[in-house]
Amino acid sequence: MKPLKQFSIPFTGLKIGKHLFDFEVDNNFFDAFEYSLVKKGSLNVAVELDKQETMLILQFRINGTIVLDCDKCLAEFNAPLEVQERQIVKFAEDELESDDLEIISLSKKESEIDVSALIYEFITVSVPYIKICEQNGDGQKCDQEMIARLESLAVGSQEEEQEQSDDPRWAALKKLK
Repeated sequence: MKPLKQFSIPFTGLKIGKHLFDFEVDNNFFDAFEYSLVKKGSLNVAVELDKQETMLILQFRINGTIVLDCDKCLAEFNAPLEVQERQIVKFAEDELESDDLEIISLSKKESEIDVSALIYEFITVSVPYIKICEQNGDGQKCDQEMIARLESLAVGSQEEEQEQSDDPRWAALKKLK
């Protein structure tokens, strides 16, 4: 994951208190994740790291646009994205698994934290389950020509079902019930 090296935050030399880090997320970022739901986008990520004695508190603010495919008309559209999340990092002697999804455990020997996976997760989770230009986009309307074409194909499949139900061989089978 060499292209994601820039998303590592070295916290060892930092003083106790709040520190701000800015990152740019573009298409290369999403290319680094093989099966990414999002392929294109332009986002600004501000990470506020609050270093304390026994833990780090990370506040993420992600703003920008991502490119999605409309589930209704299949066209690409720009979807605005605004995410605010918090992540807590605790230091432990050994790698302990936490039940809380908001807490990550790091070894005391670690000197930096890679936030690329967290940023990717926050972006991916914020993608709507059903993506429609008119609802999730920035004012773009669905492609009416494509919708008309899809509806004509759907109507054709209903006619085929009607023809199948009129087939006398099916009628003979239905009598056997």
